[in-house]
Amino acid sequence: MKLNNITSWLLATTIIFFALIYGQTIIIPFIIAILIWFIVKKTRNLLDKNHIIKKYVPSWFKTILASFVIFLGIFTVGKILSSNIENLAESYSLYAANIDVISLRINEILNIDLSSELTNLIQNFEFASHLKGFFNSISELLSNMVMIIFYVIFIFIEESLIEHKIQLIFTNDNQYASVQSTLRKIDKSMSSYISLKSLISLTSTTLSYFILLAVGIESPLFWAFLIFMLNFIPSVGPIIGTLLPALFSLIQFGEFLPFLIILIGVGTVAMLVGSLIEPRIMGNTLNISALVAILSLALWGSIWGIIGMFLSVPITVAIIIVLSQFSSTRPIAILLSEKGGV
Repeated sequence: MKLNNITSWLLATTIIFFALIYGQTIIIPFIIAILIWFIVKKTRNLLDKNHIIKKYVPSWFKTILASFVIFLGIFTVGKILSSNIENLAESYSLYAANIDVISLRINEILNIDLSSELTNLIQNFEFASHLKGFFNSISELLSNMVMIIFYVIFIFIEESLIEHKIQLIFTNDNQYASVQSTLRKIDKSMSSYISLKSLISLTSTTLSYFILLAVGIESPLFWAFLIFMLNFIPSVGPIIGTLLPALFSLIQFGEFLPFLIILIGVGTVAMLVGSLIEPRIMGNTLNISALVAILSLALWGSIWGIIGMFLSVPITVAIIIVLSQFSSTRPIAILLSEKGGV
């Protein structure tokens, strides 16, 4: 019997992984739509804190207004970023000569011959192709916007019906209360994570943007957005968000001073926000182990690439909350949580 259970679990896991990999063109837009739904709900709740708006403005109008603003913002940012990426790809070839300058200066400082190795390393990095890949990801997201909008619309339609359906499925009062409690926990955790993390990332990004602007790096808006998005990737995201613009400034200027200013300035902002501000604001919102966050990052990144990395934390938090509701899977939820409190 035990062997049959293990076989069933392995078979189910294999099917799920294949579905996640080969069905990502459908699943990823749906998950993004759910996250947008959480943002719209949070915005609607914030508007309802004003008694006049809550009393006189209908809920459907607030939903449409918030959705329109969010989608307009996504579309506008996507277009601006696409333009910035194209400019970066075109200007990168102009900075190729600075690679030799950097190599010679490193040779002089360290008194070792790094010229050929460093030149090969930078030339083989194919910065323009990586920018093109990033550009394609943004273009793909914008092209899927119609599908995402339809998903969001039907999620809001389903929102008004789901409670009645759950009540029909779980006729036992205790079961119904348990399901409702689980859904509220997921809703609260996701809403808090998205809003607080966005606020924290925006603070870090704004400070970093002014540093990049002062240095004079090419397309500072693109680098600022990249820092904002990478802040959603646990632990390694802020490090990558600091290193990438710093290394590009080294190529752009052919000097170490802009590199050091960005490395120290943006790095300090990331460290202060990540170690001081974020723990105080976020508190136990996520309740996820740091090790589990890294493993989740690697897992979802291997399945869905960079988008999987961005979605790794929300997905893992939802899984922990669901697992904690059943006695058979509660021990797994305790292991995955930060301090065992589920």
